[in-house]
Amino acid sequence: MKKSNILFAAVMLGAMSTLTGCYDLDREPEGVLATTTPFTSTGEMQSYLNQYYQGAGIRTQGFDAGGGQYIAGADTHSDNMASTAVWTRMDGTLSIASASKLTQYNNIRSVNFFLNNLDNCKDQSSPDYKQAVGEGYYFRAWFYYQLLINYGPVAWTDKPLDPDMEVMKLPREPRTVIADHILADLDNAILNLQERNNCASFRVHRDVARALKSEVALFEGTWEKYHKAKNTPFFDPSVTDAKINDYLTQAVNAAKEVMNRGCWRIYNTGNVNNDYRIIFQTTDLSGNPEILWFKKYDGSEIGNNVNRYLNQGGGSMGITASLVDDYLTIDGRPFVGAEKLEAKKVYGNELLPTVRDPRLAQTVATPGQVLRPDEPQGFTLPPFVGTSAYNANPSGYSLLKHVQIDYTGNLDAEWAGATPAIQFRYADVLLNCAEALAELGGAANASEIISVLHPLRERAGMPDVNFDREYNTDPEYPFATLDKYIQAVRRERRVEKACEGRRFEDILRWAAADVLIVGKWPKGALFTGSNLEAAFPSLKYDQASGNQIFLTGKPGDPYRYVIPTNPTGHENGWGFNVNRDYLLPIQDRMLTLTDGLWQQNPGW
Repeated sequence: MKKSNILFAAVMLGAMSTLTGCYDLDREPEGVLATTTPFTSTGEMQSYLNQYYQGAGIRTQGFDAGGGQYIAGADTHSDNMASTAVWTRMDGTLSIASASKLTQYNNIRSVNFFLNNLDNCKDQSSPDYKQAVGEGYYFRAWFYYQLLINYGPVAWTDKPLDPDMEVMKLPREPRTVIADHILADLDNAILNLQERNNCASFRVHRDVARALKSEVALFEGTWEKYHKAKNTPFFDPSVTDAKINDYLTQAVNAAKEVMNRGCWRIYNTGNVNNDYRIIFQTTDLSGNPEILWFKKYDGSEIGNNVNRYLNQGGGSMGITASLVDDYLTIDGRPFVGAEKLEAKKVYGNELLPTVRDPRLAQTVATPGQVLRPDEPQGFTLPPFVGTSAYNANPSGYSLLKHVQIDYTGNLDAEWAGATPAIQFRYADVLLNCAEALAELGGAANASEIISVLHPLRERAGMPDVNFDREYNTDPEYPFATLDKYIQAVRRERRVEKACEGRRFEDILRWAAADVLIVGKWPKGALFTGSNLEAAFPSLKYDQASGNQIFLTGKPGDPYRYVIPTNPTGHENGWGFNVNRDYLLPIQDRMLTLTDGLWQQNPGW
């Protein structure tokens, strides 16, 4: 290890504090090493890597009233869920003054420090050594992937930088260069990580890295394809169709490497009305054949707030009609027209597993559904006005998925829940494979797509994919003119991954904000024209102040839907700027400190 790196804090404490606060590529990690010769043992290597399992290197589980972060609530940042507040990025009102520090570079710096000191280990022939090396490459790939999603082109470095101003000024690389580096790191991770047949170790393993590789390759391939097709300012101008197809092919191949091992399967006991839901409430998933990796919470020492906010049907957020309406009928048809309107007139009828894809009733609470063991009578009607702010539901559709309905711990205490945080499941691998196959040529790959998605449909008790039967040509459907193969796999992805915090990333990579976000406004359940209006005779609406819910249309209209958020000031819908908001802004001081090597993201 370089002496200059050891002494960095003393050398740079004052003069470079401004730069490191923004860039943070160059400092030695603090407070984690006992000696100046780190990682001499595999035990020390593993202990160092444990920091990435605590939050920064994973998707964490939790809940804040109104959603907006963590797995269970993050889809409020999409068209799947809505809260009582509008997300500024989706509404196009995010300001450059709110630009954040590129904090992922803190983690990249510490991983680079780890990877650049591997030679210190005295037992490099140990399987534990290779596992630790693989974890290092995996986590660096993960941190750069988060930067790629949020900021696009960034600076790549694979070593801790010397405390020299000129060395630390690194240019932004084209986004495909960053994507290629990420995929190369994942190849190194796959080479070194151990092969596992279950997730009982609670650590990343070879199939986790393969799953992430399929995700990254699919993300970049579709990002480049659709942003190029729409000529946005966000794709790599040097990208070719061959390069795009290479990413999609890598996504297929990485997914198939997991699939061909034959040790993972979709959890399916034959109970079509419960098998999908149960995995999202099971505290210990270490024996579940679908789960590649998850974070376990015990509700006492390490808990979360999912039950606290959701087990009364509220959480200050709700599922949108856009998501509810996208589930197929039980016989595999689009749910449209008079059939859809008629079902909405009696609350809950449109959600029934005898009418719709049974995954819907396992995602959205239906009348009679038990949400907590001390209330066996179950959910009846949506709590438009809750016992407290976080118990209210603003859309009329209450989230069931992620709720531990038979939880025996403290139901209402802060950070006492044990809902698991699933990182990767076999369903993700199948969905990545199916979508990449559709993008590479749906007609040519039709039979294989049907086969890949069969286990998901079988668990739900749904018929296999039929691209013609499922093709939604309703003019109001956002993807009505999309290729039927791509439309089908996108819908399957939305339904299977609903409310798992991944929808907004899909909208970004599909360059689909123009049809899914811009000018749209979330709506919920049918109120006027359904039995909900008679069920809530004292509910206040259509008044200047004191409204308890907002409705579409105007008094006298035969059909009016719940609006989760006050529409005043947003009469034209969400204001997402398609020439700016696909990427986040860079802090101005970052542009200054790099002497023009970094340019601001488009539109900011």
